[in-house]
Amino acid sequence: MRYDIKELRESTGMTQIAFSEAYGIPVSTLRKWEQKEAAPAPYVINLLARALPIADASLKKIQGKNEKVYYYDNVRRFVSDMRGNRIYIQEDLEDVKEQNLVLYLEELFERFYEIQEKFNQDCKYDKEEDILWI
Repeated sequence: MRYDIKELRESTGMTQIAFSEAYGIPVSTLRKWEQKEAAPAPYVINLLARALPIADASLKKIQGKNEKVYYYDNVRRFVSDMRGNRIYIQEDLEDVKEQNLVLYLEELFERFYEIQEKFNQDCKYDKEEDILWI
């Protein structure tokens, strides 16, 4: 399957700035690619497509509210969001009611983002201050 860089970015729900930061692509380069002023090497598209869950047909797609999409891999036991963040789980989700599952996934990823943000803030604070936790 062939992917377009804009299609890949939009599938994540990220802005150009967020996508460029997440994947180390200069914003100006990403804009040129999306406006067809330049083109990324095919291997770049392939690497990005593999990093994002939309390229994996073996994943079960779960449509959430507000166009949020989640993916479930029953074999490797993880759920992922549109950005490719993976959370490994122990429970088999096959028989969970889809309406409830969407709610569970939304809460799971909300908490994931909160914890991730706290971790980033702690690390940033640690770099700025001379503190050792005991």
